Amino acid sequence: MAVEPVLIGGEWRAANASATFHADDPATGEALPEEFPVSSWTDCDATLDAATHAAKSLRTASPESLAEFLTRYAARIEARAGDLVEAAHRETALPKSPRLAGVELPRTTDQLRQAAAAARDGSWAMPTIDTQRNIRSHFAPLGPVWVFGPNNFPFAFNSVAGGDFATAIASGNPVIAKANPSHPRTTERLAEEAFLALAEAGLPRATVQLLYHFPYADGERLAADPRTGALAYTGSRHAGLKLKAAADRAGTPAYLELSSVNPVLILPGALAERGEALAGELTGSCLLAAGQFCTSPGLVLLFAGDPAERFLAAVEARLEAVAPTPLLSAGVLRSLGENVNGLRAAGAQLVCGGSPLPPPGFRYQNTLLRVDGETFLASPAELQREAFGNASLMVLLRDAEQAAQVLEQIEGNLTASIYSDTSGADDALYNQLAPILRARVGRLLNDKMPTGVAVSPAMNHGGPFPATGHPGFTSVGIPASLRRFAALHCYDNVPARRLPAALQDANPNGRMWRLIDGAWTQADVAR
Repeated sequence: MAVEPVLIGGEWRAANASATFHADDPATGEALPEEFPVSSWTDCDATLDAATHAAKSLRTASPESLAEFLTRYAARIEARAGDLVEAAHRETALPKSPRLAGVELPRTTDQLRQAAAAARDGSWAMPTIDTQRNIRSHFAPLGPVWVFGPNNFPFAFNSVAGGDFATAIASGNPVIAKANPSHPRTTERLAEEAFLALAEAGLPRATVQLLYHFPYADGERLAADPRTGALAYTGSRHAGLKLKAAADRAGTPAYLELSSVNPVLILPGALAERGEALAGELTGSCLLAAGQFCTSPGLVLLFAGDPAERFLAAVEARLEAVAPTPLLSAGVLRSLGENVNGLRAAGAQLVCGGSPLPPPGFRYQNTLLRVDGETFLASPAELQREAFGNASLMVLLRDAEQAAQVLEQIEGNLTASIYSDTSGADDALYNQLAPILRARVGRLLNDKMPTGVAVSPAMNHGGPFPATGHPGFTSVGIPASLRRFAALHCYDNVPARRLPAALQDANPNGRMWRLIDGAWTQADVAR
C-alpha cells in the first residue's frame, strides 16, 4: 500500500520519510491499513520556508478573505460529515452519535464560523488610538504557527480544523498542522477540504500545510527556529515541557495545554443534602469518553465521615456497574496503568478497578482510589499525577484546617468545582476555601461538573502552570483566543496614508470597536 502524502507548499507530495506508522482501531487493537510517513527535518524545513512566504502575503490579505476561507471550510466539513465521522470513529472508537456527528463536528464548524466573524469584525485586534500624541497600536499577525493536535478530540481540537487552527488563521497567520498519530486519516481528510477552501477564498496555497509525524528532536528544533511565529500544543506534560524549553530558549511564544486533575470539592452540606445524586453526577463525568477529557474530574475532595463513606460506596457501585469503553490508544492504556500504579505507590488505596482488561481493544477497569488528608500532604506532587482515563482519586479531609492545607498544595489546573448545599449552610466554609482554589485554576465552577467546555466569548480554557504554559490566555473563547497568535504593533507619528486600515481615522467597516482617547467606540476619529 502507498504511503499517504503530506501537504507542503501548496501541493500534496511524497514525504521525505525516515519511517512510517499506522493508526490503530482502539476497539479491536488492530492496526488500520493506511500507512503514514514520519517526516524528516527536510519536510519541516520546507514547510517553514513555504509558511514564511505565505505569511508575507497574508499580511496584506483582507479580513474578508480570511473569513471567507473559514466559512467555506466549515461548509465543506459539513458536506463531508459522513466520511469524516466514519474516519474518526475508526481511529478513536468514539461513538458516531451523538459524540462525533451530533456534538463535536458541529462544535468544530461553529468555532470556524465564530473565528470568521471575529476576523470580519476586527475588534479582536484592540485598535487603540491616542490622537493627542498621534500614537496608534493594534494586534497584528505573528507569522507561521505550528499546531499540535491532541488525541482526544479528532475534530474540535484537530490541528487542521480545531480552535487553535481557526484562531491562528483568523488572526492572519499560516498554519503548519502536526497531526496526532492516533487519527491521521481524519486529519488528512480535513486537510483535503481546507486545501480546496483556500483556493475558493483566494488565499496563498501554503496558508495550510500538514505533516503527520516527525522525530521529537525535530519538534524541539522547529520550536526554536526563527521562522516559527508561535506554536500551540495540546498533549502530555512530558513532551510539552520539552517543546516549551526549546521555545523559551528562542523566545518563541508557546501556548501549551499540559495536564490537569480538575479538583472537585464537595462540602458537607451538599453531601448530606444530595449525596446520591452527586454520586451519579460524578460517575457520569468521570466516565465520559472513558475519562479522556482534559477537564475530567481526577481529584475529588470531601470531608471524612459516614456521609463520605456512603458517597464513596455509591460511586464505587456505579463504576463497577458500567462496562469500560475503549481508550484512544495503546499508549493511553499503558500510561493510565503506570499512573494508577504511581498513585498507589504514593499511598493511595485502591477501591475498585486498577487493571487493564484483556483484548480485544484498549480497555482499563473503571478505577477509584482513596487517600486521607495526611497521606496527601506527605506526597502532594505524586498524588496529583494525571491518570488520563477512567480513574479518579478521592481525598478524605479531616476538617476545614486540613482542607485549606490540602488546597494550598494543589497545582495549577484548568478547572475546579465546588459543591455546596442550597440552604446556605456551607457558605462560611465556601468563603474560606474558594479563594484558595480560585488562585489555582482558570475556571471555577459551582455545583457543576467541569467536563463541558462551552464555546463562549467568556470561556477560559486555560489556567496556571502546569495546566497550561501561560495563565493569561485561553484556547477556547473568541475573540480572546485570537490574541495568542498576534504581536502588538505600535505606530508613533506615522502619516495616515501609511497606517493599517484599522488605525486610520475612518472606521474601516463601521462595526469595529476601537479605543479612541480612552473611550471604546465604533465611530470615526473626530476631527
